[in-house]
Amino acid sequence: MSFNLRLPNQGDGINYWDHRRPLVASTIRYHEPDIIGVQEAFRRQLDEMMTDMPEYAWFGVCRTDGSVVPNPDGEFSAILFRKDRFERLDGNTFWLSETPEVAGSKGWDAAFPRIVTWAKFRDVKSGKLFFYFNTHFDHLGEHAREESAKLILQKIREIAGKEPVILSGDFNSTDTSKPYLVLTDKESTYSMTDAMYVSMSPHHGPLGSFSGSFTLPGVGDYRIDFIFIRNNITVLKHAILSDSWDGRLPSDHLPVLAELRID
Repeated sequence: MSFNLRLPNQGDGINYWDHRRPLVASTIRYHEPDIIGVQEAFRRQLDEMMTDMPEYAWFGVCRTDGSVVPNPDGEFSAILFRKDRFERLDGNTFWLSETPEVAGSKGWDAAFPRIVTWAKFRDVKSGKLFFYFNTHFDHLGEHAREESAKLILQKIREIAGKEPVILSGDFNSTDTSKPYLVLTDKESTYSMTDAMYVSMSPHHGPLGSFSGSFTLPGVGDYRIDFIFIRNNITVLKHAILSDSWDGRLPSDHLPVLAELRID
């Protein structure tokens, strides 16, 4: 699952995090994803999600300084995973910038530091290994988004090699944009595959994942949240979830869910 949680902003009123927290937990508990890549998560949100769903653990650092301590400006692109299903063998974070190993570095024309969190997992049931990468591209920097796509491919190739790879995130880019085309360019030496287009079952739910508000899904919404795959992974199902409670949504983004099989 890829899920932009929406940061805790008091200006959201009825949609402030405290009011949405039970909706987020309900969505996750109902659909039971094994792994979740979250975006716009603050440390407080992660801690409260662990209270609500103790079957999960999380991994990641703050984008502003690479720490795990609470920070008023500190978004995490964390990876949540079921403790009874997966063992995390390795993991780290790199920054989407010209200096990816420098914590807090801001790249190109980006408005904020942006990160990629990655982890290597072992499925305790099957013993199979795979890598999970999670990110949140800049919302303003067009050049930064394109260069971020190039950097992610380079780093995935270096880190994961030929192992199965899952990449999730809010890419702030549609499927006709340059960053998306960079990521999925089959003529390049290394690329990813959009899980939606290779699902064995037809896509379920709305086509858009973001409307810019907390309104119910409708025509004109953008698909900017994606799950990509590479290397020996079969997509069984793909959905964009529009679960709501009396017209209220758990976030201003809809979560993306894929059922995958490591071959």
